[in-house]
Amino acid sequence: MTLCAFLLGFTACNDDHDALTDSTLTSYPHFTILGDEFTEVNLGDEYVDAGCTATLDGVDITSQIITTGLDEIDTNTAGFYYVTYSFVNKDGYKKSVTRTIAVFDPTITTDLSGDYICATGSVCTILSSGGKIDLSGCTVSLEQLLPGLFNVSDLMGGLYDQYAGYGADAPGLYVMEGVIQLTSDNKIVILNGYVPAWEDSYDEAYEGAYDPETGAVSWGIDYAGLYHFDIIIKPEPEEE
Repeated sequence: MTLCAFLLGFTACNDDHDALTDSTLTSYPHFTILGDEFTEVNLGDEYVDAGCTATLDGVDITSQIITTGLDEIDTNTAGFYYVTYSFVNKDGYKKSVTRTIAVFDPTITTDLSGDYICATGSVCTILSSGGKIDLSGCTVSLEQLLPGLFNVSDLMGGLYDQYAGYGADAPGLYVMEGVIQLTSDNKIVILNGYVPAWEDSYDEAYEGAYDPETGAVSWGIDYAGLYHFDIIIKPEPEEE
């Protein structure tokens, strides 16, 4: 999966088509994001937004753009941040475009990319009963997006699509794809996650760890008020 393809799962697209309102065409602005639409920032560096321009029916409306998200950017914390530029036309219709800012630590040289197997101890605990579902043997893959930032194929360790067999005709629909961060002291921090089938995410994420000696990666999440996951993945053995 490319980085751009991954980001499509976490950001909304906007089209440029005019809409019909009471049989009358309503016009939408044309935005131009200045600088890079996907901006990479080294951890600790200053971020200066390049801004955005817009025209409506050939008229410059840049001064009327509403910009949000700038106050949420913390370049001392790795992760993805979003700056949105919006405009509401005279008919009350809103259109927006979004810039993605990826803050990452370039000193992280460990690449966790690869195929993994859920190890013994990978369990889903049913919160209402305390019962446990053994997820050992399910597979998870990691892919480096930027140094220290990795896409995870399923933060739930395969519960729905592998253990329960959901979505045989729709691969990826019942997984929680997400992004984890590997820190300089080998901690694992979950940055985001999303389940397409239910259009939701985890309730809470718990810090995990990377073990350089064994290659094991771990994390924990709570989901839907129903489950707690403890996931431990180890690299799949190489074929001889």
